[in-house]
Amino acid sequence: MARILRQTLLAMALFGGGVAGGVWLSSRAGQAWLQQTPLATWSQRAGGGVGSLLPESASPADAVRPSNFIAAVAQKVGPAVVRIDATRTVASPIDPELFNQPLFRRFFGGQIPQLPQEFQQEGTGSGFIIDANGLILTNAHVAEGSERVRVHLLDGRTFEGEVKGSDPVTDIAVIQIEGENLPTVTLGNSDQVRPGDWAIAIGNPLGLDNTVTAGIISAVGRSSGQIGATNKRVTFLQTDAAINPGNSGGPLLDAEGRVIGVNTAIFQRAQSVGFSIPINRAMEIAEQLIRNGRVEHAFLGIRMITLDPDLVARLNRDPARPTPLTVQEGVLIGQVIPGSPAEQIGLQEGDVITEIDGQAIRNAEQVQQLVEAAGVGKTLTLRVIRNGQARTFQVKTGVLPVGS
Repeated sequence: MARILRQTLLAMALFGGGVAGGVWLSSRAGQAWLQQTPLATWSQRAGGGVGSLLPESASPADAVRPSNFIAAVAQKVGPAVVRIDATRTVASPIDPELFNQPLFRRFFGGQIPQLPQEFQQEGTGSGFIIDANGLILTNAHVAEGSERVRVHLLDGRTFEGEVKGSDPVTDIAVIQIEGENLPTVTLGNSDQVRPGDWAIAIGNPLGLDNTVTAGIISAVGRSSGQIGATNKRVTFLQTDAAINPGNSGGPLLDAEGRVIGVNTAIFQRAQSVGFSIPINRAMEIAEQLIRNGRVEHAFLGIRMITLDPDLVARLNRDPARPTPLTVQEGVLIGQVIPGSPAEQIGLQEGDVITEIDGQAIRNAEQVQQLVEAAGVGKTLTLRVIRNGQARTFQVKTGVLPVGS
């Protein structure tokens, strides 16, 4: 009986509160309060039905639309990102002479297996269409040396591709396909990219087509030495957007969907540390590949070691060293390549480069960048310390030999 009484009283209270609230909301003060709340805006838009909840510029036919800027970028750029299947012939990693060893002969008897000396290697990477005529930008390690290249678009079309040119020094390649109504990307300006900017990657990691990942630009200007790619002549954008095998050659995009880099490398021993070639540099290389089919890189012909006070102290303790180093920073020449421009002007092992064209030199990457920027056939002025004495050399850059 007591519980029934309590429930009755509660119902009466709620009813009375609702009536009182309704009376207040119908008053002038209640109406003024309603006009100032978010509820008023929602109710005004909802009064027109579901269609009024869309942006003013949208139409009912535009019901499926991006929910955020990353989805908008993926929708806009995704069709221009391609999967590249490349086939190349490679030598067998197993030496047939191995089976002539006594151990293998005892095991196999007269049935020595006949192994092929070559086999077909297949690889998958990414790329993106930069021109409506069918030019595709990708990594050199995706396309280089391939006998057959097949390009797959998001819309289901497949094309046979031709490698127009490949540059392993910067890891950039250009592929040509023939097709109509090809989607293309919009290029951005990688010189304006700053740490903290949004970064969106689209590619085909591990065979998963058109995968989208997002993060930020973690750093700019990473040298090839810093990321363990000492044979490359390019600086990198670092991003924490997930990049995995198969992403190579795909685009790195800004928040507006403009390409700012070509995804190319990851740190195998780390997570969320990926690297992209800045698009400005990539397009410089691409233009040469399209025009000439190859790229010439400037060359001095020296192996270099960056000096710092600790290294100088260790070297000076070496009893085999004829004279102590008298500088605390610069670039030590560890080897002069025979026949190179450096040898021709008389540079020697043990020389320390401290200036190039009046610019102080602090590390080997700086020398590489200055030589690359100068171009082939240009004369550079080097200030060198030899046996404690400063000397000046004029050196004309040569062409980097293929495979160096």
